[in-house]
Amino acid sequence: MLGVAVLLLASVVASKASGRFGVPALLVFLVIGMLAGSDGPGGIDFDYPRAAQSLGIVALALILFAGGLDTRWPDVRPVLRESLLLSTLGVGLTAVLVALCAQLVLGLTFLEGMLLGSIVSSTDAAAVFGILRSKNLSLPNRLRSLLEFESGSNDPMAVFLTVGMITLISAPAFGLGGLGLMFLQQMTLGGAVGYGMGKLMVVVVNRLDLEYEGLYPAVTLSLVLLTYSLAAVGGGNGFLAVYLAAMVLGNSDFLHKRSLIRFHDGLAWLMQIAMFLTLGLQVFPSRISSITAPALAIALTLMFVARPTSVLLLMLGSALGWRERTLVAWVGLRGAAPIVLATFPLLAGVSKAGLMFDVVFFIVLTSALMQGTTIGWIAARLGLAQRSGHAHVDPLDLVSSGDRDIFEFQIDDTSPAEGRRIVDLDLPPNTLVLLVERAGTHIIPRGGTTIRQGDHLLILASKDLAPAVRKALGE
Repeated sequence: MLGVAVLLLASVVASKASGRFGVPALLVFLVIGMLAGSDGPGGIDFDYPRAAQSLGIVALALILFAGGLDTRWPDVRPVLRESLLLSTLGVGLTAVLVALCAQLVLGLTFLEGMLLGSIVSSTDAAAVFGILRSKNLSLPNRLRSLLEFESGSNDPMAVFLTVGMITLISAPAFGLGGLGLMFLQQMTLGGAVGYGMGKLMVVVVNRLDLEYEGLYPAVTLSLVLLTYSLAAVGGGNGFLAVYLAAMVLGNSDFLHKRSLIRFHDGLAWLMQIAMFLTLGLQVFPSRISSITAPALAIALTLMFVARPTSVLLLMLGSALGWRERTLVAWVGLRGAAPIVLATFPLLAGVSKAGLMFDVVFFIVLTSALMQGTTIGWIAARLGLAQRSGHAHVDPLDLVSSGDRDIFEFQIDDTSPAEGRRIVDLDLPPNTLVLLVERAGTHIIPRGGTTIRQGDHLLILASKDLAPAVRKALGE
């Protein structure tokens, strides 16, 4: 417990410092994990790829769910074509180009190169969400929606390709026909389970009518895990199911929407820290030094050849201009998803799996250092963004901070406010009636709104005015 507490606190504090210097938080978490590992001063002996993979899968599912909850369908619809092309064909094209480079510099077979290319083919949702939001980049809404939706929707394709390549290497007789059937099964079942579970989540949250609000996060958390596991057990793609379910839920009306979105956002950050720390512990930096040159060649090919080529080819005819396409080509961040996928060949006993894991880790570090630290600078040079001077603060947090607070009042038959209009109430100055709940419905109040018995009022006022408000309402 002491070790976990120290690592968690160190990661949170270091991430705050990293924001000032433009260093991605994911890189900080990884480095702390490496320092705490067997090759670092921490000396923690950790070599459990199955545990790292299991934690990584759960963490990625929760991160994708949080991203899907915050994805607005009206924002995504204008860039749906480009996003889907990049998250499917773009992932495949990137894998092929990386495979060709890996054949040349590592001496891998084409299938082994395709396995390596598949592992690093997708942009990482956690990395992209973290970079775009932590840097407070005011990107155009269309461009931001494209980047976030692509990063959230391309993991399923990378998972399919990785599993497919492992199957082809282990059982060559599986063939391209079997690969095609696997694709249809994973995407069809994953999509069906995700859409169905998203609709079910809306019904469950709205109709369960729990006595304690604090239980609703437990309900949604269990539904996320249920969504992934149902899809995976049935042979579908669990990541696709989770992301689609989150989008369906996030674009619907449900109880405690604001608090649940904030809960899952905080849980996603906790999962990022836990995942990156664990993967940092799993790597052995002493082994990476021996593959630095070929791994750097593959990383540069991925950043300057494979990703730009796929973006430029697949976005032909797009309404986005060359500046937007240039930024999309550069925002090809690789994060924890490739490292998690790199554990798949390790557990499957694939030849050269250890080499692939080390190369993938080096690529992630290089991507975080070169791309993660320069996204804001490049976006500004392209005239697409301005760095905000301060972090965004929720307005509702501001109104209930300092000397102000939001008070709740119930109107009964003895209240002097019963039957009177709001404008006629003896409320002190600088007091605002925010909301009136009446018989299960919510009314946005005006001065002429008449207060009735049984009404539930939310009132914003200075804390020192609370006694005067209670007197005016008869409490």
